[in-house]
Amino acid sequence: MSLFSNLLNLHSANKPLEDFFTEIVAYFLSLNKKILLDWLKHHSIISDDNYSSIKISTQQAHKGLETHTEDSKLDIVVELSTGINTDVIFIESKIGSTEGWRQLEKYAEILSNLPNVKNRILIYITRDYDPKDETKILPLNLYSKVSFYQLRWHQFYNQLQKHTTDILAKEILIFMRINQMSYTNQFSSVDLLTMVNFNKTLNLMESTLNDEVQEKFRLAFGGVIKGAASRTQWKWHSRYIIYIRFSGENFWCGLGYFNLNPDNLTEYPYLGICLEVSPGFEKRQKIIESMKKIINDKPDIWIPESLTILPTWSAIFYRKSLQQFLSKENQLSAIKDFFLESIEELKKIQPYFDFPWKGVSIEAITEADKEE
Repeated sequence: MSLFSNLLNLHSANKPLEDFFTEIVAYFLSLNKKILLDWLKHHSIISDDNYSSIKISTQQAHKGLETHTEDSKLDIVVELSTGINTDVIFIESKIGSTEGWRQLEKYAEILSNLPNVKNRILIYITRDYDPKDETKILPLNLYSKVSFYQLRWHQFYNQLQKHTTDILAKEILIFMRINQMSYTNQFSSVDLLTMVNFNKTLNLMESTLNDEVQEKFRLAFGGVIKGAASRTQWKWHSRYIIYIRFSGENFWCGLGYFNLNPDNLTEYPYLGICLEVSPGFEKRQKIIESMKKIINDKPDIWIPESLTILPTWSAIFYRKSLQQFLSKENQLSAIKDFFLESIEELKKIQPYFDFPWKGVSIEAITEADKEE
């Protein structure tokens, strides 16, 4: 997980993804003004970069005009000055949401009323496909005053890939991949292979988690949530697992495949067993202390993840990379054996925890019910 994803996860309420990313990008561009200018020139938004002053601000408030029902707040405002002339760019960013009512039209009207500006530019940049009718955003009275450009975040991602030596740029790229901002609207050869082989892959994973493995998991930990190894887990958590909860959503263990949507194609998913505790669990501190003791006693067996006092999910893993099983003659049998081994390893560390290990009897609840 990227640095920025960890920081975003510190928000206990709804995560302000768009505002958070806006601040990251604006800060990065303020430190790397040449990258900003190259990006704008690449899309023919500006033709010259002979600016003596570049100012970038976020969440800039503008009083509504007489025809507006409310004031406006701009995601990013860029002011480019040559010392004689000034160009102003309004950037409205969308990741998961869509344009508000007349939002872009109002921004264009505000832009057109700014004094002492040579070029007025409005950019609407989105993660998802959201085409706009320029004639509705720029009616005849604004068409000659404001230039409108519609961009996608995957285009910015492609530009930023030229600067992977920059640590901050690298973190932004990882964050964009995690939040699906690097995707285009076209199917790649990898996408087509995934479509063709999806059911086959799913069946292979199901076969390693059924019958003997699931029964041993149930006997060891008190149950298995019915339908736990679902596609919902795959979509939202990049894993395909069976699991049991020991204390609601706060403390649970899962067995199966993790990291199914890695940051790049050179990474392999890993498989094994996970024990995880939530950031708000009242017994979190005791569980974290036990996890740390396990890591200290068995450093070559268990792998820690975020065992800190910070309010984030913390876990320990007994796992191997899927790559380690590719050379086996019977891969499915080897994976199944490793799953059985993983259950035994988790049973060995049960004495470290002063906590009831038998899961709540909720086998009748399906994953679909849980999502509902």
